[in-house]
Amino acid sequence: MPEFNKNLWAPWRMEYIRSLDQESQDDGCFLCTYWAGVEHDHTNHVIWRGETSYVVMNRFPYTNGHLLIAHAHHKGDFAELSTEDFSEMGQLIRSSVALLRSSVKAHGFNIGYNLGRCAGAGLPDHLHAHVVPRWSGDTNFMAVLGESRVIPDALDAMYNQLMDTVDKTNPFS
Repeated sequence: MPEFNKNLWAPWRMEYIRSLDQESQDDGCFLCTYWAGVEHDHTNHVIWRGETSYVVMNRFPYTNGHLLIAHAHHKGDFAELSTEDFSEMGQLIRSSVALLRSSVKAHGFNIGYNLGRCAGAGLPDHLHAHVVPRWSGDTNFMAVLGESRVIPDALDAMYNQLMDTVDKTNPFS
């Protein structure tokens, strides 16, 4: 087999790897930073803000439109949330699904929480949900077989597309 068929390059992974190192050096949490920095919502790709939760695009997505619904405060477990906090996160998940259906015409969704590092949580101490849009015939096998992702659009372009569709006044509709 020719050598070029053995390598699948994913240079975007290095940005992610370096960001983890920088975050540990800063001893900070990007989700806490994003919540505190409302003036940087465009740069940070924040879609909506509620009273205790918000929606932000994942900078290292599984696919285009991968959103995170994060609690405002650095809490890592459901037991630390009030019923109202948990309800608001659920409402933002529902609104995120509606937004992605409308803007990127997703056919389905993977929605979930990774609780604890052993469960895949990259940020185990800050509760957040993933909303990943899916399409019939998408390339989900690439992450499994090739240890790489196929993301056909730039993060800023996708943010602009979502913001063109989003109802900025009422994410709880």
